[in-house]
Amino acid sequence: MKFKLIDSEPVFKGRVFTIRRDRLHTPDGRQTIFEIVEHYGSVVILPVDDAGNLLFVRQYRHAAQLDLLELPAGTLDSPQETPRHCAAREIREETGMAAKTLLELGKFYLAPGYSTELMTVFLARDLYPAPLAPDADEFLELEKIPIAKALTMAENGEMPDAKTLAALLLARSHLIPTQEKKE
Repeated sequence: MKFKLIDSEPVFKGRVFTIRRDRLHTPDGRQTIFEIVEHYGSVVILPVDDAGNLLFVRQYRHAAQLDLLELPAGTLDSPQETPRHCAAREIREETGMAAKTLLELGKFYLAPGYSTELMTVFLARDLYPAPLAPDADEFLELEKIPIAKALTMAENGEMPDAKTLAALLLARSHLIPTQEKKE
């Protein structure tokens, strides 16, 4: 199924993303229009402390009009910033901790129907205090949740945040000890 780009025009440029309007030929010869959110990319981090807790942040999300429990995450500052550098910065800004070990677990598109945002997932271990100031518009509450409880909460629909759910799924085999997997 090949779509052919006819033309593309920028519609909006914001501080985090740009919106463009693409006109395309469909595989059956018709024309259609897509509005696309161009995004540098982002990261989501699963910080695990020495006690076996995952560090989450609770923050107000205006689009959802809810305080959501989420894994720490953030947007790359530029196309040149690497996901690893972004993850190292974001974990410090959002949890006050840095990680000696950042293991990349995978990537996924957050909303491929309308956005280019590719999110990279990192498991963070060997944490130590190294806070950075949070972004000016972030008001975060840190919550430590045991891994098993966090997975149960996600399975029960208590974490309605897509990036958190996807990251937990990618990390599951790294979070559950081998003996528990066999049961």
